[in-house]
Amino acid sequence: MDEKLKELEKQYNKVPIPKELDFVVEHALQQGKKKRKKRAPQWLLGSAAAAMLFTAGLNVSPAMARTLSEIPVVGSVVKVLTWTEYEVAEDTYDANIKVPSIENLENQKLANTLNEKYRAEGKALYDNFITEVGDLKANGGGHLGVDSGYDIKTDNDQILSIGRYTVNTVASSSTTMHYDTIDKQNEILITLPMLFKDDSYIKTISENIIEQMRKQAASDSDKVFWVKGGGIPDEELFDDFKAIKADQQFYISDKGKLVISFDKYEVAPGYMGVVEFEIPTDVLKNDLVSMQYIH
Repeated sequence: MDEKLKELEKQYNKVPIPKELDFVVEHALQQGKKKRKKRAPQWLLGSAAAAMLFTAGLNVSPAMARTLSEIPVVGSVVKVLTWTEYEVAEDTYDANIKVPSIENLENQKLANTLNEKYRAEGKALYDNFITEVGDLKANGGGHLGVDSGYDIKTDNDQILSIGRYTVNTVASSSTTMHYDTIDKQNEILITLPMLFKDDSYIKTISENIIEQMRKQAASDSDKVFWVKGGGIPDEELFDDFKAIKADQQFYISDKGKLVISFDKYEVAPGYMGVVEFEIPTDVLKNDLVSMQYIH
C-alpha cells in the first residue's frame, strides 16, 4: 500500500459515521435478507456500499478501488470482491494472482467455506510459484509465469456463477477453470449432480457435446476436437472424448442455460483454449429435477 493510500484510509477512519448512516446501512442489509422480494432503493444500497468501502481484510489499492467502483448497487447485495492480489514482476518471472471474496452472503458458513478455499488456493499457487522460481534460479535461470483471477459469469437476482482461471506459462501455457454457482435466494451452492434425477445426465450431456463437436468441426476447419468426426483422422486419434465427469466444471448462464466447460487440452488441441458447450434445455428436460435453474 503506498503512502497516499495509507493517508487516505487514515483520514477516512477519522471521519465520524453519523447514527443516521448506521441506520441506513442496517436497513439496507435487512432489505437484502428478505430474499429480494422487494428491492431496496438505489440510494439506500449506494449508502451501504459506501459505508463498506474499507471492509476489513480487503486490499486498499488503485486496482481495488476500480473494482469497487464498478460494482452495481441495484439488486442483490451479494457481491464478489478482490480480497488480495499476489504480484511478482521480474525479467523472466511474472505472477499475478487475484483472490476473490464473496461478501454479504447471508449463509455465512457457505461464504466462509468458499472464501477459505479461494484464499488457500491463491496462497498455494503463489508459494509454488516462488518455489519454482527459486529452483530455476539455482539451475541457471529460465522463464515462468502464472496468471490467476476470476470472472463473474452470471450475477442476477437468483444466480451467482464465479469462474476462477489459472494460466501457467513455461515453454507453453496451460489453462484451467473452476466454477462455483450459488443460488442467492436459497443461499446454497449448486452442484451438477443435484440438478438431475439420477446419473443418466452424464450420458445425455456427453452425447449432445459430441454431436456439437462434430457439427462445429464440419462447419469450421479451424475447430478440432478429440472425437471421431471431430476434424482429426481416426488413426491420429489416440484418446478420444467419451463422457463428461460426474462433477464436470459448469456454470449457469444469465439466460438460465447449462454451460459445460473443459480445460485447455482436455478435449481439443491447445490452440482451442478453454472450450465451452451450452446444452439445449430441450435435451435436458427429462433428466432435470426441476426447471428452477435451467429453463
